[in-house]
Amino acid sequence: MPMPVSIATRIAVFIGAMLLSAPILVTSRDRNTGIEFEKMTWMEVRDALAAGKTTALIYTGGVEERGPQNVNGAHNRMAHATVEAIAHRLGNAIFLPVLPFSPNEADPAIPGTIGITNVLLQELLKRLAEQSITNGFRNVILMGDHGAGQPDLYQAVAQALDKQYASRGIHVYYCDQVYTANDGFNRDLEARGYPPSLHGGIPDTSELMFLDDDHSWVREELIHMAIGSPIIAGKPQMGSDGPLNGIIGDARRSSRALGKELFDKKVEYAVKQIRGFIAQQRPQAP
Repeated sequence: MPMPVSIATRIAVFIGAMLLSAPILVTSRDRNTGIEFEKMTWMEVRDALAAGKTTALIYTGGVEERGPQNVNGAHNRMAHATVEAIAHRLGNAIFLPVLPFSPNEADPAIPGTIGITNVLLQELLKRLAEQSITNGFRNVILMGDHGAGQPDLYQAVAQALDKQYASRGIHVYYCDQVYTANDGFNRDLEARGYPPSLHGGIPDTSELMFLDDDHSWVREELIHMAIGSPIIAGKPQMGSDGPLNGIIGDARRSSRALGKELFDKKVEYAVKQIRGFIAQQRPQAP
């Protein structure tokens, strides 16, 4: 005769089975512990600074129309993923929340853009950098995913602040190569027989496809029609020569493989440049 099983035992067996069958989730907290400023407590920031994580990464995104296939906040998705990967690779950095707006102008004909002015961005970058310094960061890196304001505005803010704080052993730099990697990638694609793109084309769409882990950032069913204003001799031909749909170029041959290639290149270039900035610093005299 089988032994009776107590209610407590049955409950324990049921809970154990549920735990074993549940998926193991890697949360953003697990992945970004100690590198994502907004997901750290003030004590964690304090301890990270004391342990040598004294580089602050300030990355700007943007909200704008990017064709029928890409959502308006694509810059912000790419910016967050890129700066997160850069922080992981550097090992001594913490990234601030991505600034979600950049210089741009809304257009009622294509209602997808929310822009700020150059003056506002300049003041925001200055303020964010100075707040980072007040918190205790010794190196502040400015970067952007959207082209507006680059390189002049970012460079001007970085140079002015670096001049102001360098005597205290604190530096502010503009990392331009994370953005200019796009230009080199475009040239490489054209050399490989892909059509040219300037906005919402193959590089943008491919990178977003690579990062679209929840299938909410790209409308893949529309990529077959993702063609916009043509590019002739490197210049966009806006108007009657093509649809005004947020694309300058042709995104129809976009792929996740190309997106990974561009993403890895951006991270690699940025990490190398930032390490170069810090390596050239000279110890301050006592």
